[in-house]
Amino acid sequence: MSNKKFDVLLVGAGAMSATLGALLRELDPDLSIGIVERLEHVASESTDGWNNAGTGHAAYCELNYTSEDDNGDIDISKALSINSQFEVSLQFWSYLVEQGKLPQPESFINRTPHKSFVWGEKNVDFLRKRYQKMSAHHLFEGMEYTESADTVEQWVPLVMRGRDPSIPIAATKVEHGSDIDFGAVARGMIANIAKQPNFDLMVGHSVENLSKNADGSWTVTLDPKGKDSYDVEATFVFLGAGGAALPLLQKSDIPEGIGYGGFPVTGQWLVCTNPVIVSQHHAKVYGKAAVGAPPMSVPHLDTRNIGDTEALLFGPFAGFTTKFLKKGSVMDLLSSIKMGNIKPMLSVGMNNMDLTKYLISEVFQSDTERMDSLREFYPEAQDSDWSLKNAGQRVQIIKKDSEGKGTLEFGTEIVSAADGSLAALLGASPGASTAVNTMVDVIERCFKDKLDNQGWAEKLKQMIPSYGESLIEDAELAKRVRAYTQTTLKLKV
Repeated sequence: MSNKKFDVLLVGAGAMSATLGALLRELDPDLSIGIVERLEHVASESTDGWNNAGTGHAAYCELNYTSEDDNGDIDISKALSINSQFEVSLQFWSYLVEQGKLPQPESFINRTPHKSFVWGEKNVDFLRKRYQKMSAHHLFEGMEYTESADTVEQWVPLVMRGRDPSIPIAATKVEHGSDIDFGAVARGMIANIAKQPNFDLMVGHSVENLSKNADGSWTVTLDPKGKDSYDVEATFVFLGAGGAALPLLQKSDIPEGIGYGGFPVTGQWLVCTNPVIVSQHHAKVYGKAAVGAPPMSVPHLDTRNIGDTEALLFGPFAGFTTKFLKKGSVMDLLSSIKMGNIKPMLSVGMNNMDLTKYLISEVFQSDTERMDSLREFYPEAQDSDWSLKNAGQRVQIIKKDSEGKGTLEFGTEIVSAADGSLAALLGASPGASTAVNTMVDVIERCFKDKLDNQGWAEKLKQMIPSYGESLIEDAELAKRVRAYTQTTLKLKV
């Protein structure tokens, strides 16, 4: 029996649901909003600061966002898209800070230069061409490049000490990059929503089932730990539960979700909190991924500010798992296999054996092998300064292609019901960095009438000055927006 009714029910209390809730609350303060979270605390899974890179994926340093074809040409289109989407997040956060609806910026975002570092002639040639192409575009104006060992040592001293001087190197730098505690962002947004009426946060509750009602609304069965399950009703449901979004989408039985599967990947970090070491490195430094490695396994040595802790993280070291959540079940993968997705999943499994072998080999890496990987970046790294910590789970998208087989996707994707009553977010990177742009997409799909007829589009324009325009095409707009966000969020160089 239903005892609660919501206009909007958000499943999962991470970055995505928090962002959508914050946007909808600004657009219509009278909406009744509920958030369901299976854990006891907000933002404790993938959004937690220790479970992700916190990079603020802006495509400044992530080399996997700029592919090279067989002719040696560099494609920067994905980097441009991700950078412009990240700028949308910065705008909304700036608006919330100005309105007093997020805490002071330094509590969740800090200026941390983004740098790329490579070695070997082939990689140096790649980075040089990448820089030439990217720096010519206004979104990457100000990017610096060097092949000088002395300059690289000034930029990232740890990676140069003890390095063989005969091996060619190159690096790029963007000073206004950032380190973000996405857990703090999500908790800040949810705390602000909770101050207002018509809101209910249900932690320690799992979604047991979803069923569509005759009027188009949803009945959602919740299972609170140690208590009897009960139903709530919602006009709109958003499944933003990280890896758990796929099985929940399957429970919804919307036809748009048929054929989707998931490929779970886990990760680990090497962590250093020795202040003597940490104080010598202030940057996020990305290299090139190993052949066969998934995109989220691009090695990087990162400055992190999480709560009161300043640390260096290196990794992530990927691995294979059958869990869809860090605190999930080993049966997650098996139970996600359905008649509608078994062919795509088997197809992906057969066509990605190299990836599977790579992930399994990562699982069985020794501590010595992990430290050897770190020493490729930081030659003088000492075992005693570093410890191993588990990162979050990621579930990559498997989707049916035109032939009924499967393709493995490494981005994020929204799956929504035709009537706009339900939407789910699948996939991983760049994830939280582009959450605002992604949630605006959900609003455009599922609340189109309100955008057109209730002034929501105009309100979005107030919150996100670039809304409806292209930061990629409009250099003057991009310059104005960046000046606003860098000043408001204290990222200005």
